[in-house]
Amino acid sequence: MLGFSQQSGAFFMTDYIVLDVFTDTPFGGNPLAVIPDATDLPEAELQKIAREFNFSETVFLYPPEEPADTARLRIFTPTMEIPFAGHPTIGAAIALAQQGHGPAMRLALGVGPLTARATPTEASFDTAVPLDILGQPSPALVARALGLPESAICLDTHAPTLASVGLPFTLTELTSRAALAACSPDTEAFREGAAAYKGALDFAQFAYWQDGETLHARMFAPLDNIPEDPATGSACAALGAFLARLSSAPVAFTVLQGSDMGRPSRIGLQARDGSVTIAGQAVKTMQGQLTLSPLPLAKSPELG
Repeated sequence: MLGFSQQSGAFFMTDYIVLDVFTDTPFGGNPLAVIPDATDLPEAELQKIAREFNFSETVFLYPPEEPADTARLRIFTPTMEIPFAGHPTIGAAIALAQQGHGPAMRLALGVGPLTARATPTEASFDTAVPLDILGQPSPALVARALGLPESAICLDTHAPTLASVGLPFTLTELTSRAALAACSPDTEAFREGAAAYKGALDFAQFAYWQDGETLHARMFAPLDNIPEDPATGSACAALGAFLARLSSAPVAFTVLQGSDMGRPSRIGLQARDGSVTIAGQAVKTMQGQLTLSPLPLAKSPELG
């Protein structure tokens, strides 16, 4: 049993917890809603629940369908179900460890099974999903999307590149930390990019500046109701795989994200031989019960 759910009269109740992921400090990192046992939740309610929490993602845990798996994960943004995301995978592994699973785990996601290791406070996972290069949006369009002059785009290592290891992002290196701080997304440019790149997850942008073995990063996906994301493990995974391919050698970085929006996050990233490892911590900040009613609410006569 992964969690608790029960029916009481016309109401259905199920547990939830909220973790701040990629941090060890409450109210830092990236908040994540975890439904530890979604077995009996009506399918039609999953997207509504994710929209109600309105975090960048909500993860629903189900008992495994395969004997080798620890759990099956379904991940929703406020607007859609997605096959993979980094901080829900880290958060789900830590939630499972808090329930006594692990430390070794295998998690079933839309991209296939991922191996993970977790304790009640930290986790890592490996993905060998092949790097997929989907396009190279023009620096001018990317600069407009980020609200920057085109001169802020660094082309020394690579041009802006749309890449995915399960979820697509435009990966763009910037010339300075100041340029990263100055990003101010232009929604119209995002719409133009989304129209031009149909499989580009609403033209989500992952911009970064490299300082030795530290990457400072920001992610914007306003068309998916995510004005800015404080920590994006799936984008880090795509970037790690991409940089490892460019260098033809293993890479290892600490990714610092979220500082510009007041939710500092720290993501461990390693990539080598077609595999990427993402690591991070999490801390529980809330827990409670969702109460769902399958019946329409009666109109109050006093309210008309």
